[in-house]
Amino acid sequence: MTQTTPTALWNDSASLEELTQSIEDGAVGATCNPVIAASILKKDMTSWRPRIESLIKEIPSATEDVIAWKLVEELSVRAAKLLESIFEEQGGRNGRLSIQTDPRLYRDPDAIVDQAVAFNRLAPNMIVKIPATRAGIQAIEESTYRGISINATVCFTLPQCVAVAEAMERGLRRREAEGNDVSSMGPVCTIMVGRLDDWLKVVMEKEGISVDPGYLEWAGVAVFKKTYQLFRERGYRVRLLSAAFRNHMHWSQLIGADAVISPPYAWQVRLNASAIEVKPRIDDPVDPHVVGELVSHFPDFRRAYSEDGLTVGEFDQFPPTRRTLRQFVGACGDLATLVRDVMIPNPDQG
Repeated sequence: MTQTTPTALWNDSASLEELTQSIEDGAVGATCNPVIAASILKKDMTSWRPRIESLIKEIPSATEDVIAWKLVEELSVRAAKLLESIFEEQGGRNGRLSIQTDPRLYRDPDAIVDQAVAFNRLAPNMIVKIPATRAGIQAIEESTYRGISINATVCFTLPQCVAVAEAMERGLRRREAEGNDVSSMGPVCTIMVGRLDDWLKVVMEKEGISVDPGYLEWAGVAVFKKTYQLFRERGYRVRLLSAAFRNHMHWSQLIGADAVISPPYAWQVRLNASAIEVKPRIDDPVDPHVVGELVSHFPDFRRAYSEDGLTVGEFDQFPPTRRTLRQFVGACGDLATLVRDVMIPNPDQG
């Protein structure tokens, strides 16, 4: 795929081991968020514990939360270093490390922008993740205007993607109006395709809806394909990114797009071992009957699939948004707990 189509591969992890192997397979980007950071630290706590102890001594007044985010930054900087040569070769379009702003700030545009500015300074090839919430849309425009490449995340729907693209275009135009170059910026908009599928499966069980369960595997793909076509027609200067893999179609059906596909490394291994033909399918339409069944049975799919299905003011209440924010916020707690166990050891376990 990476050699025969314009579709780019980014690794959905900042693990240095996984990213090194993924780069060998053609990956040109990677990501970090609280969930990923907590997973990396838990897996290799023996190596990271001395660094946590060091940070606790270096910043004696810091809370466990402050130390936790220092670790997120360090993980991201280390991964970004592996991608720097790609970043330079491709003029900023790829070779970036996505670092996520604190999900607990999702209601505060000014706080999101402040953190985006700080993260952007960590390395020349950072791209900053901002959620496609009501406040996030404001922050995306302002951060883009300030020259920060943004990866919109916590995004599942066509209306969210359009709002993101329009916000980025406003930011880019404001920069251009002041004579600033935007050619090296590399914005992307993530569609968490599998998380839309996940939610519809929950709805099906809750409401006792009877449709072919295989149809639900197409929901995120259908939204991605429709959004991609609309973005091409309008000429938005932002690429789409497919994330939250649940089945091979989240890769195979999107091959050929001038877009990014970002599977976890385990999925990359699985796909490499499969017999699925690597060929462009982005322009192959989803079966209209499948789309029709999803539209008729699932109001949340209608909202995700229609450009006017959600207003910006409704983004925060969309169920996949709430579910994902809760997971990301929970992971912040997991990170803090890891630090707390070093900062304040449990005497009952000593």
